[in-house]
Amino acid sequence: MPNQRTDAPPPDLRIVPTNHIFPHEDHDSQRAMPLIKRLKHEKFVINPPLVAPMDANQYVVLDGANRYYAFAHLEYPHMLVQVAPYESNYVELLTWRHIVSEWDADAFIHHLEALHRIQLVEGQDSRAIAHILFHNGRVLALRAPVQDTHERNAALREVVSIYQRNATLYRTALSEMADIWPLYPDALAVVVFPEYQPADIIAAARYQAFLPPGISRHIVHGRALRVNYPLDWLRDTTATLEAKSQQLKTWMQQKLAARQVRYYAEATYQFDE
Repeated sequence: MPNQRTDAPPPDLRIVPTNHIFPHEDHDSQRAMPLIKRLKHEKFVINPPLVAPMDANQYVVLDGANRYYAFAHLEYPHMLVQVAPYESNYVELLTWRHIVSEWDADAFIHHLEALHRIQLVEGQDSRAIAHILFHNGRVLALRAPVQDTHERNAALREVVSIYQRNATLYRTALSEMADIWPLYPDALAVVVFPEYQPADIIAAARYQAFLPPGISRHIVHGRALRVNYPLDWLRDTTATLEAKSQQLKTWMQQKLAARQVRYYAEATYQFDE
């Protein structure tokens, strides 16, 4: 199983056309707009987006939808990505939980009740498209008349858009409420989502049946971080894809020769995001 691995292959870094990359989820406006402003002045790509092969010369974004959106918005022709196929057995697909903060619980429920396709049910429900766990211990199941993953994603987008507009959204991998509340004192609720399969992610990208932002959570063993690849090389509209790919190959060879690439098998926390 991937979560038992202490090995990983070298990261498969590639330069690909931005218009050959397809997101499987909506971008998060709370994150994307500041990123666009920052990218205009950044000198380096720090953490390249993760992608998986989808169709011929096309890729689905596994992690980095906001970075993809920023590149597309700025009309940068190429992106540096790390390619991580699902079938490699080095990719795990999990889900994030959403922490809803800096809002009022009654207002949140009122907005949910106004959604025509959503029915609120007290307690746990196996047919729910999501559950909301409130700070006071109340649990609401969200049910909707959906027939497939696409309809479920559309209903979830309506739900998530409510607190995107009115609250502050955080993501967490923590599953115990007792661990979450002390870390987020302004939180009023945690939203828990169903599990997804790789085929769901690829279909969401192929048919633009997007998940809400920040639900899917991909863990790639051998993730490339702190890459610091020159952004001007990607912004360049005169160099061909072949030339940029050769430039990346030379850059990677130099990094390895200088022993500037180190593999960490441990799970880590970063404090400079």
